[in-house]
Amino acid sequence: MVIGDREPRKGEREGGAAAVLAVCVPVVVMLGLALWGLDRDGMWRDEGVTFQVARRSVPEILRLVQGVDAVHALYYLLMHAVLAVHPGEIALRLPSVLGAAAAAGLIAALGVRLARPRVGLWAGLLYAVTPLVGHYAQEGRSYALVTAGAAGATLLLVRRVWWAYGVVLTVTCLLHELAAPVVCAHAVTLGVGRAPRRVWAAWGCAVAAAGVALLPLLQVSRAQAGQVGWLPVPGWGSAERLLREFAAGPTGVVFGVCVLLMVAGLGAGRVAGVALPLLVVPPGLLIAVSQVRPMYDDRYVLYALAGAPLLVAAGADRLTDLVHRVRPSGGRPSHNPSPIATPTSTKGPTTAGPPPADPRTARWRPSPAPSPSPWSSSTTFLHRQDRPGPPPRQPRPHLRLRRPASAPRRPGAVRAVHRAAGGARVSEGVPTGVGHRAAAVRAAVGDALRP
Repeated sequence: MVIGDREPRKGEREGGAAAVLAVCVPVVVMLGLALWGLDRDGMWRDEGVTFQVARRSVPEILRLVQGVDAVHALYYLLMHAVLAVHPGEIALRLPSVLGAAAAAGLIAALGVRLARPRVGLWAGLLYAVTPLVGHYAQEGRSYALVTAGAAGATLLLVRRVWWAYGVVLTVTCLLHELAAPVVCAHAVTLGVGRAPRRVWAAWGCAVAAAGVALLPLLQVSRAQAGQVGWLPVPGWGSAERLLREFAAGPTGVVFGVCVLLMVAGLGAGRVAGVALPLLVVPPGLLIAVSQVRPMYDDRYVLYALAGAPLLVAAGADRLTDLVHRVRPSGGRPSHNPSPIATPTSTKGPTTAGPPPADPRTARWRPSPAPSPSPWSSSTTFLHRQDRPGPPPRQPRPHLRLRRPASAPRRPGAVRAVHRAAGGARVSEGVPTGVGHRAAAVRAAVGDALRP
């Protein structure tokens, strides 16, 4: 498995209508859900801080972040530009709405790139309806934008556009420095995908450039580490809570189905190679580091949620393909029925035709040739009377009955049989008009065979 080297299959090309639709629909759904009720009254504590800081001048913001909240410096400058247009709650939360919509579209694009359009569509929609996503899509903080940046960097990693990858990664980490563990997730993806050395070299250059740009922020924020001193040491309960929050439903049947589909999605090689490290590595690293120096909170790793809907959608896609392989006829078991119908009983005497074939053991090939004659047993008997030796081999039911080249002609007997049958054709192995012609046929055959 090599990430990013697959040529799109026929009918699954990214420029196709299905791929465009798979990306656009989650964006529209996420926009609708995030804009619904956006103008609720009141700001909570962190939103109030954003509003107050962003209303200051740029020099005042730069002086402020040298003492506190350096991790949000770039976000405060962005919100300063937004609130300069129209200060208010809607303007405060609108960047988060757009960030959540962009993240939904980028996750869908990842599914399209790694698998097929329906996987991207399902992944994007699952992300849009996740409750935790809806919460931060309406919050005036940077976490929705960071998620969009992490998803965009992951897509550029898969597509191997290294200069753009470096730029997006730098901006994402400047929005929140704890987005840096996404780089470790990308390294795992390249390792699992057995990337060649040239890919590792290009990725390393992009990451190094991002690290150089991030150094001033790291130096300032290190002196402000006391701001997160209130965070507790995370344990297994934190990991369980994060898993429940990352699912489309935190409890009940929805949560169970999501977990099962995630497990099934682990077998989807390309999708799992990208989604699983993104889902597991950043939270795992922060939880591990927080055992020594607490710095873990669920919202700090919101960007890792992008891996969960991709795994769920990949698992659903695998199960759908399995069902289609088992039941290819849309729920009805398919088999090739025998073209020879089973003779039905009538009130009058009947003549025995070829025995009906068992459709479970016989393989019948459809043929446009007429059905075999029901009088093959009489013809065989006539041949045996005129020529000693074994009777000719009976033809297969789907072939036309032909007279052997060496067999003598008995025009009188054949014409008598044909006249008795009334010149009727047979269908499905049963003579037509058998009720009123059977007796005449048997009498004609007897007369023909009488010496």
